Amino acid sequence: MDTLCSSLLVADETGEGKRILESNHGALSSPLKHQQTFLNQLREITGINDIQVLQQALKDSNGNLELAVAFLTAKNAKVPQQEEATYYQTALPGNDRYISVGSQADTNVIDLTGDDKDDLQRAIALSLEESNRAFRETGITDEEQAISRVLEASIAENKASLKRTHPEVWSDSPNPYDRKRQDNCPVGLKNVGNTCWFSAVIQSLFNLLEFRRLVLNFSPPANAQDLPRNQKEHRNLPFMRELRYLFALLVGSKRKYVDPSRAVEILKDAFKSNDSQQQDVSEFTHKLLDWLEDAFQIKAEEERDGEKPKNPMVELFYGRFLAVGVLEGKKFENTEMFGQYPLQVNGFKDLHECLEAAMIEGEIESLHSENSAKSGQEHWFTELPPVLTFELSRFEFNQALGRPEKIHNKLEFPPILYLDRYMHKNRELTRIKRDEIKRLKEYLTVLQQRLERYLSYGSGPKRFPLVDVLQYALEFASSKPVCTSPVDDLGASAPSSGTLPAQTSPSTIEQQGPSSSDVPSTSPVQRSVIHKPFTQSRIPPDLPMHPAPRHITEEELSVLEGCLHRWRTEVENDTRDLQESISRIHRTIELMYFDKTMIQVPYRLHAVLVHEGQANAGHYWAYIYDHHQNRWMKYNDISVTKSTWEELERDSFGGYRNASAYCLMYINDKEQYLIEEEFNKETGQILVGMDTLPSDLRDYVKEDNKRFEKELEEWDAELAQKAQQEKLLSQIPRAPAPSPAPVQAGEPEYLEQPSRTDLSKHLKEDSVQAINKALAEQEDRGPEAIMDTAIKLEYTRLLKLAQEDPPPECDYRLRHAIVYFIQNQAPKKIIERTLLEQFGDHNLSFDERCRNIMKVAQAKLEMIKPDEVNMEEYERWHQDYRNFRETTMFLMVGLEFFQKKSYMEALLYLIYAYQNNKELLSKGPYRGHDEELISHYRRECLLKLNEHAAALFESGDDQEVNNGLIIMNELIVPCLPLLLVDEMEEKDIVAVEDMRNRWCSYLGQEMEPNLQEKLTDFLPKLLDCSTEIKGFNDPPKLPSYSTHELCERYARIMLSLSRTPADGR
Repeated sequence: MDTLCSSLLVADETGEGKRILESNHGALSSPLKHQQTFLNQLREITGINDIQVLQQALKDSNGNLELAVAFLTAKNAKVPQQEEATYYQTALPGNDRYISVGSQADTNVIDLTGDDKDDLQRAIALSLEESNRAFRETGITDEEQAISRVLEASIAENKASLKRTHPEVWSDSPNPYDRKRQDNCPVGLKNVGNTCWFSAVIQSLFNLLEFRRLVLNFSPPANAQDLPRNQKEHRNLPFMRELRYLFALLVGSKRKYVDPSRAVEILKDAFKSNDSQQQDVSEFTHKLLDWLEDAFQIKAEEERDGEKPKNPMVELFYGRFLAVGVLEGKKFENTEMFGQYPLQVNGFKDLHECLEAAMIEGEIESLHSENSAKSGQEHWFTELPPVLTFELSRFEFNQALGRPEKIHNKLEFPPILYLDRYMHKNRELTRIKRDEIKRLKEYLTVLQQRLERYLSYGSGPKRFPLVDVLQYALEFASSKPVCTSPVDDLGASAPSSGTLPAQTSPSTIEQQGPSSSDVPSTSPVQRSVIHKPFTQSRIPPDLPMHPAPRHITEEELSVLEGCLHRWRTEVENDTRDLQESISRIHRTIELMYFDKTMIQVPYRLHAVLVHEGQANAGHYWAYIYDHHQNRWMKYNDISVTKSTWEELERDSFGGYRNASAYCLMYINDKEQYLIEEEFNKETGQILVGMDTLPSDLRDYVKEDNKRFEKELEEWDAELAQKAQQEKLLSQIPRAPAPSPAPVQAGEPEYLEQPSRTDLSKHLKEDSVQAINKALAEQEDRGPEAIMDTAIKLEYTRLLKLAQEDPPPECDYRLRHAIVYFIQNQAPKKIIERTLLEQFGDHNLSFDERCRNIMKVAQAKLEMIKPDEVNMEEYERWHQDYRNFRETTMFLMVGLEFFQKKSYMEALLYLIYAYQNNKELLSKGPYRGHDEELISHYRRECLLKLNEHAAALFESGDDQEVNNGLIIMNELIVPCLPLLLVDEMEEKDIVAVEDMRNRWCSYLGQEMEPNLQEKLTDFLPKLLDCSTEIKGFNDPPKLPSYSTHELCERYARIMLSLSRTPADGR
């Protein structure tokens, strides 16, 4: 992870840098160059970017670097927070190398924030000597060694996964059909252990068709075996071979995802280290392109014919800018090459603001004046690369805490970026527009200040809009004074069984008491007449009921109202004019660079690499634009799914969750060759899939596809063998199964019973009551008429229940399926048949009258024709009702466990209650229970378990730590996608972030190495942003309840809840 600790590793990289210094007008003296070198080293060691502070420290220390560092670190509390470790070395004189990105941090960091001088000396010694020594001995830079540590850790974790007892997030499904590519869906990359950064970068580059062609068609130099010149050359060519194989599999594999371990192995073998950290995307991209550039350079030098060789990687990814400026009054002008262009995020709202800040450094007014001692510079692009990559610096070092922190601020960026304003050829026009924007912003500030005086009027702590103040004054002036006693006011508003005399003062009432002639002795008003607080306060009897002027003439009121009306209108007009002027200026600024001359260099967003997590750990994925299907795709390791610009905005802009863009890849919109498909030169047909591969790679992919097809065949054979065995077993004669035991009356009719019509005692009693009422009304009628009346009576009763609005603890849907059907507008035929089945059940055969009605109902059921009632629909309605009752039981049992603080037992019930309920509610708002209630307790259960697991981890005891991680891995982590899948559930998302932040907070704390290793192993799983729902255990077995018991227990648990929102109906 990109941290500021890398600032301690200050290396003299003049041997590594690829110097492209094209011009140097007004070159500075050698001492000045050494001074700039010291300034760069000071900036990297301390993280302070203020050039004036650094120069002053160097001056005060008489050029002694150690004293300058001591001076700066001793006063670091007074220095603004430093920039992120990824440091962009600008094109000042004496700096003639590529723009560099920060290197991976060492885990053994020397703390410079304390007072220990020995630590300070060691840090400086390390920063000035260690890098040079390592480079001289091995030819490998610190940056490359840092990457090797991560690569080796990735491979080690992948191998160690075979020994772990807990299932890994990225373990392969045993069913190869789960790993089979669907149609022409893009192929994913397997995460082989903290390698999501590798997947995000490789997929972004692979989907650049020109880059893909360069890699696939790369052929190693003929004399590759005769190149033992250095270790780099032994590394680059094997890596290119594996990258070609990997790209070929991404093109033509029949697998859903492929394994990149061999490419990672090649990278790991190039270095030797034992540290374990997750890699940083921008750093890896920088070094990847560096390695590819070296590989293509070998090939280019072999093929050149006396001309300077052209490197396609340089042509594709590297551009040039001109730096013009003044350093201590001396002008300079340098042309430099750049790859990834780093941009600071903190303090900016959009990408253009970041670019403007990056292109102008220091006091640039001195560029246009003579004899000025100020320092500053401007950058102007002279040549833009076809693929332009911006690295967004979203990490900064918190000096107070002594650790890096991620910046979660929102930063917007457009799908089309016009770069004309940053081009050297438009320098003069851009300066004019910048001056105009500066003038407009200054005027805008004045207008906003004036508007603020209107909108926040007053001199005290509480301020109000001036229009409202004038309106309040007008209302006050127009009010009529009405004097009365507060007691009279209360008496007037009290229930009227008697009233108090209007002019009686409180003191008079207290002395005289109520008059029996005015108020009856039994009246409750009589007892509430005397109010001690009022009588003791002795408020004057002529106190106005409402604030109003005591004395004002009609003439005064007329003049005052006229003035207030006129002033209010004037203020409204002034406010409106200011707001319109501010809007016009904003619009003018927005359109300043959208004239025809400034939209000639369009760059289209190709890929966004997103990071979720904290500064020390997290997860990466990529959004990549499909230029031929005109849609965004989300590449999240093995998962490749369709996406939208709205989803990209939500995950990439920042400010919403802990996810934000970390790298933006734009491509020149006019260079269509970057994304054009390849054509057959003879037929003119577009080449797709395997046809785009060279013959050697085509054979390689075919062999891999054959191996995968063999897996499928073996799986099919295994299933066929199992099916044959089951068939043979089924043909073996068995002893007859015992007849089912009679169903007890207390069992629930929708769970344990073999038939839907086996009624419980509760429903049986309802039917008998309806029959008895019908007999009482029509005793002399036949069974059919009595049955019709009984059904009408039962339907009327159930309809009344369905129309009532009971409290949450009383859910009439649990009492009868008909109530559920009525509330959800089931077809009339479904309800009629259900009632007939109720009265035609065999349980009603206990006496002659009921038996006759049962026979009539059964006869009517037999008379119903197949076309009259859709039996499939009928079954679906009753299945939905069974699901509703089952969901109710999951919820009820889960809440009971929750109240007993048995959170592990409660979680699974609440999970299934929420999932089942969500499916029910998708069919109608009254199909299930209150989603918010279930969501609340599911969320609370996870938070409680997370706190418990964290407490176990903090204990430090091995057994306790393992138990805590088991809770996280087996209960909480599998549940997180359920909370993240619905973006509308803001509370769930916040809860997930709280749980993740709790564990990320341990990153900055000291702990035992074994705890650190376990935390490093666990965090990527916790921070995985995938919303892919992974398999859960089978639903827990539900107890058996009768309808009466179910309603009673449900009412009891709902009444006992401290939080009872509406039940969703």
